[in-house]
Amino acid sequence: MSARSVRLERATKESKVTVELNLDGSGRTDVSTGVGFYDHMLSSLGRHALFDLTVLTEGDTHIDAHHTVEDTAIVLGDALREALGDKSGIRRFGDALVPLDESLVQCAVDVSGRPYCVHTGEPEGQQYVQLGGSGVSYLGSLTRHVFETLAFHGQIALHVRVLSGREPHHVVEAQFKAVARALRDAVAFDPRESGVPSTKGSL
Repeated sequence: MSARSVRLERATKESKVTVELNLDGSGRTDVSTGVGFYDHMLSSLGRHALFDLTVLTEGDTHIDAHHTVEDTAIVLGDALREALGDKSGIRRFGDALVPLDESLVQCAVDVSGRPYCVHTGEPEGQQYVQLGGSGVSYLGSLTRHVFETLAFHGQIALHVRVLSGREPHHVVEAQFKAVARALRDAVAFDPRESGVPSTKGSL
């Protein structure tokens, strides 16, 4: 594994999650959570962030997707935090404006060590939409929950703003792609930065 690669496991009575994350990858992904639409979103996240990402989750999807989705986001956030180490040499900030047909999403990230999430602009009723084909559906309200959980456990400030969108699938996918592109920039090394990008000397 590279210096910015981690493998984490977390097991509870509700789920068992294994995440392997390489921040300096090429966008290779292998994701299996039991929630098909979530697999699609996490694969998109890894691909567009250029992270190598492997996720294997076994959860209580006979109840619903909530625990599985949340617990996977917990471990992914923890993996992001651990892989970043002391954050020396990174750009720290990243932003993106990503279209997907009629949907347009803006995202800004600060790898600050201070968790915060602002999530706004989804179309009315988006939180009630059930997404996915046969099998376990992904409820639209989970998107905000994923980003809040990722921000808290990754210790990042994360702003996601949906500027336009109609098609529920596109609205969610554009958000994951925008977060991916913003993270890609934020965790990238800056050749002019020799230390931790903070006046405090630590993040």
